[in-house]
Formats: sequence, C-alpha cells, structure tokens
Amino acid sequence: MAREASNVNEAGNPGLVDTASDNTGIGGHPKGLTTLFFTEMWERFSYYGMRALLILYMTSAVAAGGLGFDTRTAAGIYGAYTGSVYLMSLPGGWIADNLLGTRNAVLLGGIIIALGHYSMAVPSIWTFYIGLTLIVIGTGLLKPNVSAIVGSLYSENDERRDAGFSIFYMGINLGAFIAPLICSYLGERIDWHLGFGAAGVGMTLGLIQYWAGRGRLSHVGHAPMLSSDQWRKNAVTGAILIGIIGGAVGLLYFGPEIIQKNRMWIMVTGIVFFLMWLFAFYLKPEEKKPVGVIVVLFFFSIVFWACFEQAGSSFNLFARDFTNRIAFGREFPTGWYQSVNSIFLIALAPIFSLLWLKMGRSQPSSPVKFSLGLVFVGLGAALLAMASTLIGGPGQVVGPWWLVGVYLFQTIGELCLSPVGLSTTTKLAPSRLTGLMMGIWFLSISFGNFAAGEAAGYFEGGSQQALVGLFSKVAAVPIAAALVLLALTPFIKKMMGKVN
Repeated sequence: MAREASNVNEAGNPGLVDTASDNTGIGGHPKGLTTLFFTEMWERFSYYGMRALLILYMTSAVAAGGLGFDTRTAAGIYGAYTGSVYLMSLPGGWIADNLLGTRNAVLLGGIIIALGHYSMAVPSIWTFYIGLTLIVIGTGLLKPNVSAIVGSLYSENDERRDAGFSIFYMGINLGAFIAPLICSYLGERIDWHLGFGAAGVGMTLGLIQYWAGRGRLSHVGHAPMLSSDQWRKNAVTGAILIGIIGGAVGLLYFGPEIIQKNRMWIMVTGIVFFLMWLFAFYLKPEEKKPVGVIVVLFFFSIVFWACFEQAGSSFNLFARDFTNRIAFGREFPTGWYQSVNSIFLIALAPIFSLLWLKMGRSQPSSPVKFSLGLVFVGLGAALLAMASTLIGGPGQVVGPWWLVGVYLFQTIGELCLSPVGLSTTTKLAPSRLTGLMMGIWFLSISFGNFAAGEAAGYFEGGSQQALVGLFSKVAAVPIAAALVLLALTPFIKKMMGKVN
C-alpha cells in the first residue's frame, strides 16, 4: 500500500496527499519535480551568471568599466553578498512557514531577484548595491523554500528522495553551466552591465515557467490559515527579521573598523546564541535529537562551503591572472572556467543518482557521504596549491587542466555532500519546522561563504608563497574535518534513528 503523508504542516489545511504513487515526472519521480527542476535551473542561471562576473567587475579598473576595488575589499563584499544570500534563508523559511507558504514565497522571491539583476544592469554604484540587496532578499525567500517543496513531494521513507534531490541538483547545475558562458561573454567582452541584465532575463524566464506549472504543485506549499490580525503581525515580524539580518551584515562589513576586524568572531558568537535559544526555548523534547543531527552536520557543512566557494573568488582570480585562457588562437572570458564544475555535475549527477538507488539501504550513511565530500573538496584545493608552485612571478601561467582537475574534485565532493545534506535535512526536520530547518541548512552555506570571502582576501596576485599558503590551508582544513566526522559517525547514526 502506498504510504500517505500528511500535508498539514505546509498547507495549514488537513488532508492526505499520496506522495508515493506519483511517478509521472522525470525518471519516475513526482511530476512536480519537473516544474521545480526548471524553476531552479533558471534561478541558478541568474545567480551564477552574476556570480561569475562579480569579483572580476569589482577588481577591474574604472577605465575598463569596473569599480577599481582592491582584492581584499572586493573579496569582503563578495563574501558579504554570497553569505547574506544564504543567511537570508532563515527569515525566508520563517516567512514561508508563518505567512506566505512555500509556493508563494518562491514566486515572490523570484520577482525580487529579477528586479535586483535589472537594477545591477544600470551603471551606477547605488544601483549596484541596491541590486545586490534585492537579490539577497529574493534568494532568501526562494532558495530554502523551493528545496522544501522538493522534499514535500516524497513520503518520509521514500527511497527515491535522495535520487530526486540529485535530479533537482542537476537542474541547478544546468543553469549554472549555461550562465557563465552567456553572462561572462556579454559582461567581459561587451559591457559588465549587459551581463548583469542577462542574469535578470534568466530569472524572468524561470518565473514564467514556475507560474505555468503551478498546477503540478497544488497539493503542497499552501499558506497557513491566518486571521487578518495574525497575517499583519507575521508580516511585520518577517520584515523586522529581514531588517535585523540586513542591518547586522551591513554593520559587520561597513561599520566601525573594530567590528570589521572581529566580524568572524562576532558571527560565531551569534550562531552559538541562536542555537542555544533554539534548543532551550523553541524545540519540543522529541525534536531535539533530529535537530541536533542537523546542527552537527551544519558545522561540517560550513567547512565544506568555505573551501568550495573559493571557486567564485580566489579560484576565479587565479583563472584570470595565472591560467592559460587561449583556445583556437583566441582568449576566452575568465568566467567560462566557472562552467567546468557544472559540466562535471551534469555528467556525474545521474551516475550518483543511480548509484544511491542501486545501493538502496546498503548505501553509506549521510555522515559518511559528508566525510567523502569534505575529502574531495580538500583534494581540489591541494591540486591548486601544487599548481601555484609552478608560478614564478607575474605573467607566468599554468595550463587549464589544473583548474579542470580542481573542479572535478570539487564536483565529486559536492555530489557527496550537497544533495545529501538537503535530503537529510528534509528527512530529519520536524514537520512544523520544515522551512526553518531548511533555513538552518542554508545558514551553514552562508557562514561558509562568509568564511570563504575572508580567506579569499589573502589572495595576492604576485606572491607564489601567498598562493601556496592559502590553497594549502584551504585543502588541509576540510580533510581534517572529514576525519573528525568519521570518528563521530557512530554517535550521529544513533541520534538519527531509522533515518539513514
């Protein structure tokens, strides 16, 4: 008999939805996965198209149409932006749970993201910062909730779940593959702002597709049933949460110098106090063990993303300054290297999906998969540390295969950790806290991105020693973390209970 799952937590309306018998979508998965696949594909097109240009635009000379920022300043802004994108998932998840529902949150978030990209298409420092702010807010509404909807398409013990997230992840990377090819060419070769505008067009296409396929998602993601007073109260609370987080990030990165110098310690203190509040006052006793597992994996996820996100910052600068970009006698845009990771993901995601399905209940546990992800992302950075030893000074470059190898290792690590993290979070999350728990998962990516920006600030274009030192540290930390996680795995599995 097909297992039925209650949809009360997302719909606010009691009712049973048969989640196990729907196999009319991609590869025998629920048909709603198809709509979410293309929605996320276009949203990631917009994000990665702009991401491929961001640090290059900020560090390019004003005469070349850029902002002329030094590397440390640009890396700080890059880290603040990419970190805030995921940090805003916390209020985004709360707003979905308590106000809009996940479906409406995705729609509104996409609209705000598109407006942000179009703002960046206008050549002005103010429209640049306004655009970044809008993209941060919009992604906070869209990103955790589209993933939560994917999880709600499956019953709790449906063995298709991890495979479904892998397919969903392939949609993400299809957009991420196409985006740098288009946006980097337009931005680097014609005009930076034209590249930013193209990212906005991608998000607009995603919104059109999402609205057209809304019927496939009609059984999930409804807004909670609220009185008008409750709705207004929750709307004000959501706006305050967004304002507090936005103001805090602005203070950390643009406030007094003493705060800027100690911002990572301030962030760590903030997350510790948040988790203490969560366990002491918000969670029910029966919710503490599964959420505890999410929190343990949260810290290891931070380490992973701090290394992985060098791809858009220090790795991107390495591609521009020290990597051969000549093909068929012509130089290609730096941002095109950003598509390599996605090429591997598109090729390998189906293999990993089939592998997990074939292994069934004998597949490695989620903590073991996390450990593998950490090892491989560390090996990628180690490869770039080796490449850096071949650079003797300015003007010397290495072959493109070094970066291709780096992205291959990163891709394998990503497939071991990221879709598994999404799936594990939806399996362990208490039903009343789906959006918030997805927000916590994306909070780990946020802190990883903040840390990545701090590390990338140590990229020094003319110093071989600095490059080797930076990439060696980026390699050593995740590999050490993987060993710690493997040692903790038996304890974590006990806390997970029947969830693998």
